[in-house]
Amino acid sequence: MRLLIVAVGLRVPDWAQSAWADYAKRFPPEIKIELKAVKTEPRGSRSLDTLLAAERSRIEVALPKGCRVVALDERGTAMTTVVLADKLRHWQLEADDVALVIGGPDGLEPAFRQSAHERIRLSDLTLPHAFVRVLLIEQLYRAWSINANHPYHRE
Repeated sequence: MRLLIVAVGLRVPDWAQSAWADYAKRFPPEIKIELKAVKTEPRGSRSLDTLLAAERSRIEVALPKGCRVVALDERGTAMTTVVLADKLRHWQLEADDVALVIGGPDGLEPAFRQSAHERIRLSDLTLPHAFVRVLLIEQLYRAWSINANHPYHRE
């Protein structure tokens, strides 16, 4: 199975890149995790709809055909790590590639959000995009560790 994180924004601080790399190498061979960063549309005098549409186009190019799309969205479904572990188990059984999509500074284009197979929320707080990448991969690793009965997760 492949977990693809598609994130709007090309540059992240070194600490975030280092944390991402640390978690990415922990996954077992049967789960391939990959990050595809896409360019943020420059903010300026253009309308929000135009900006989001341009970012949507870049996101769609990065998505593998036939993958399950999971949009990270502040209006998405809240879940615990244990529920995420159940989702990960289900995705593995389905053997689908799963793309988890992190929007840019203004989020995801509304029609793209609605067309996603699932919409999940990581937090009620507003989080910096670099931190979202790290939090997401850490939670995916923790979900895998729960499913593998690894002692990384404690309740």
